[in-house]
Amino acid sequence: MKIISYNVNGIRAAMRKGFIDWLKAANPDVICLQETKANFDQVEIEEIEKAGYPYHYWYSAVKKGYSGVAILSKIKPNHIEYGTGIEYMDAEGRNIRVDFDDVSVMSLYLPSGTNIDRLEHKLTYMADFQKYIDKLKKEIPNLVICGDYNICHEAIDIHDPVRNKNVSGFLPVERKWLDGFMKSGFIDSFRHFNKEPHNYTWWSYRANARNNNKGWRIDYNLVSKPLLDNLKRAVILPDAMLSDHCPHLVELEFPRRRESREPELKD
Repeated sequence: MKIISYNVNGIRAAMRKGFIDWLKAANPDVICLQETKANFDQVEIEEIEKAGYPYHYWYSAVKKGYSGVAILSKIKPNHIEYGTGIEYMDAEGRNIRVDFDDVSVMSLYLPSGTNIDRLEHKLTYMADFQKYIDKLKKEIPNLVICGDYNICHEAIDIHDPVRNKNVSGFLPVERKWLDGFMKSGFIDSFRHFNKEPHNYTWWSYRANARNNNKGWRIDYNLVSKPLLDNLKRAVILPDAMLSDHCPHLVELEFPRRRESREPELKD
């Protein structure tokens, strides 16, 4: 199963820039979107379905043109979970999950901490999300949480760790939470395969940051530990230029299920 996560920074803008053509070429089984900034009825759904994704699920914020997550799938899920049941989280449209036979896939958009009030909100969200996932994992152990976490984990994940040490997204308290979240039972799928520096998923629009690769790795496909042996590969896809983020992929391999047993021959 090939899963891509992508903060599109507005699905309507991304579609105008060629999202559908990119999607057809990338050809994931499942794609998790963040920051869709649109309600279901504002999106050209027919184009998505024609691209091969008849199963698509959208969870928007109450505030128009803000936040929002979605999952597009070639495979029909067994169940769709909209939100977390935590009211203030769900008002901002930040979580959606689909459950398949072998794995559950969540699209997550963690808040940013752009000012002191939003930072407090982010820290509260992080603590409550950890409790939610701790409980969820007992029910659904095979879980992939894809999305924009708005946090760089380690110094290798940011172009200038010294100058950014007091900037939200790389604050010690944020990094400590993400480290603890991973240690609670998740694998950073990209770092599982790639230990090299200069691999980022977000660049500021200012100062020609993307061309100079002055970026941050704030987007992750975190895979629960029971799925360790199913990991096949994980890569960042920096050539997609539809957003200030780029997509990132994880591929899982599952044994094929036998559709039916052949009838036994009797004498």
